[in-house]
Amino acid sequence: MEYIYKSPIGELLITYNDTHIIGARFDTSQCGEYHGNDIIANCITQLDEYFSGKRKIFDLPLNPEGTEFQQTTWSALCTIPYGKTASYGEIAAQMGKPKAPRAVGMANNKNPIYIIIPCHRVVGADGKLVGYGGGLWRKEWLLEHETKNI
Repeated sequence: MEYIYKSPIGELLITYNDTHIIGARFDTSQCGEYHGNDIIANCITQLDEYFSGKRKIFDLPLNPEGTEFQQTTWSALCTIPYGKTASYGEIAAQMGKPKAPRAVGMANNKNPIYIIIPCHRVVGADGKLVGYGGGLWRKEWLLEHETKNI
């Protein structure tokens, strides 16, 4: 099932089933029909709270599809505190794979659940904003939003 969430930075296509959030991407070109349930209602509430500056941590049942390495990377992303950033190398080291920052970058690129799995908090080794599927301007907006709401 799908739902278009109208955020301050564009429409977010949320895909879900009866038990889990499966995806959340800035791509509404292939949206289906909304069929409400408790999962999407809770997701909408938490996104509203996030964008209003009240929510710092999401508490949603997630089920993103990916390889074991991608799943491990996405779990590591969820440990980056609200309003903070980490480099691809720092995430790789945290995962016990210090020589895998590029692989972490590729897994980050495949993250199917934007914002909730905070891939926007990952930056280059020099601290510069690099790569974000939703566009660098959204990444910058999200990081500024979090910084001012800490």
